[in-house]
Amino acid sequence: MAKAKEHYFDITAKLDFMEMKNAIEQVKKEVGSRFDFKGVMVEIELNDKAKVLTLSSSSDSKIDALKDIVISKMIKRGLSPKSLEEIKQDGISGGNIKVTYKIVDSIEKDEAKKIVKAIKDLKLKVTPAIQGDEVRVSGKKIDDLQKVIAAVKQLDLKAPLSFGNFK
Repeated sequence: MAKAKEHYFDITAKLDFMEMKNAIEQVKKEVGSRFDFKGVMVEIELNDKAKVLTLSSSSDSKIDALKDIVISKMIKRGLSPKSLEEIKQDGISGGNIKVTYKIVDSIEKDEAKKIVKAIKDLKLKVTPAIQGDEVRVSGKKIDDLQKVIAAVKQLDLKAPLSFGNFK
C-alpha cells in the first residue's frame, strides 16, 4: 500500500532587496519633484549590507512624510511595511533629524517559537519545525496546511511573513 504523500511549506521573512532599492529610487524621484520638499534638506540612504535605511530631514513632519512615501512605494512593489523597524532617532546638525530603521528580513527565534506554538495550538495533523530563520510546516492534508497559513497570517508578529515552497 502506498504511503500518503507529505506536503509542506516554508514560512520565511525574506525581503527582495532589489525591489527595496527600486522603491527607494522612486522615493528619491518623488521627493525631488514635490513642492513641499523644495529647499528642504532630505537624505535617504539604504545600506543593504548592514540592512539599514536612514531618513534625514528638517523636522518631524518631513520625516513622517518621507516614511509615508517610503511605505507607499514599498507596498506598490509588494514589500511589507513591517520590514521597517525604527531603531533610533537623532538630532543632527542644523536642527535636522535623522531616523534609522532596521530592515527586518528574517524571523527571530522568539517569533519562530510563537509561530510553532500557535500552529501546535490548532491541533491539526501537521508538524512545524524551526530551520534556521524559517519555519517548515509539513502534513499529509493540503487543507490542514492552508488552515495553518490562515492562522499564522492572523498572528501579530514583527516579521513580514511570506509563505513559499508549497509542495
